[in-house]
Amino acid sequence: MLFDWFTVGAQALNFLILVFLMGRFLYKPILHAIDEREKRIASELADADAKRAEAKKERDEYQHKNEELDEQRAAILRQATDEAKEERQRLLDEARQAADALSSKRKETLRNDAHNLSQAIGNRAQQEVFAIARKALTELAGVKLEERLSEVFTRRVRELESPTKETLAEALRTATDPALVRSAFDLPAEQRAAIQKAINETFSADIHLCFETAPDLISGIELTTKGLKVGWSIAEYLMSLEEGVGELLKEKDRPEVKGESKAGTKAEPTPEEATLGTVHP
Repeated sequence: MLFDWFTVGAQALNFLILVFLMGRFLYKPILHAIDEREKRIASELADADAKRAEAKKERDEYQHKNEELDEQRAAILRQATDEAKEERQRLLDEARQAADALSSKRKETLRNDAHNLSQAIGNRAQQEVFAIARKALTELAGVKLEERLSEVFTRRVRELESPTKETLAEALRTATDPALVRSAFDLPAEQRAAIQKAINETFSADIHLCFETAPDLISGIELTTKGLKVGWSIAEYLMSLEEGVGELLKEKDRPEVKGESKAGTKAEPTPEEATLGTVHP
């Protein structure tokens, strides 16, 4: 078989030219396009990874913020609950204190009302007793109660004992103002003179006296100077009598102790024995 070398050479040359042309105008653009596409894909993948990482970061931050918000919400709720409990307790305490104060005030008001009523009844009873006693003494003995009280007062002044007498004498001697003689009634001139004479003789000095009527004494006489007081009134006797009656009532309410003798009960003082000769600072 004969070969046409010219034809073979021409075909080879054509093939080489074809290969060169394909490589120059076909393969290189395709390869370049493939490279560009690969680069673009790689870039897109990198962008996708970056976006994925950023999305993951944002998601983590969002979750973290949600957790912080949950914690803050729980803390605020706990704080609000605690404050509500404290406020409730404070209001309860205030209400309890107000109720206690109101109860105490009511009790104090009731005690004051009872005391005032008792005092008013006692004063009225004393006044009635004194009026009856004065009338009875005047009708039976023919002597006014005031005259008898003045006699008792002057006698008690003369019978003062030490150190009561010394203390009162020192106060009378050093006083710059006249000593005050207060009585529940207006003393006649002769009774004032008798009281003045008894005081001067008792303390061996010329004592200046100022006489004053004080109905609150309720049938009584007292001498005061420089905060010291000596005197007597039926009211004090009745107070002692009232205390004795109160003790008797308590003993009556108290169960009797076996072997206890009733003979030991203290007798009530006489009107002349009650608080006489006592100096009250």
